Amino acid sequence: MEDRIMTVHPEGKQGVNISRQKYDVMRQAILEALRVHGEMTFTDLAEDVRRNLESTFEGSINWYVTTVKLDLEARGEIMRIPKKTPQRLRLVGKA
Repeated sequence: MEDRIMTVHPEGKQGVNISRQKYDVMRQAILEALRVHGEMTFTDLAEDVRRNLESTFEGSINWYVTTVKLDLEARGEIMRIPKKTPQRLRLVGKA
């Protein structure tokens, strides 16, 4: 039986139950992109992750980026920069 994780949502909405392996791969790719580039737009983050995973990841990369990004926001690992358009993200604790 595949190990799964229930994601959480920063606005308290229902999370989704996804493969732990896919979650871990996506989490690592998102956090690494933000470590390397610092603050990023969501579009740039998704493109960076897609470029790094497209040859090895099975499934909709954009859907997983969105789902895991929301989970990481809810868990306090990354944050949206307030009052920025388009949406910008950074690691928590990075000014």
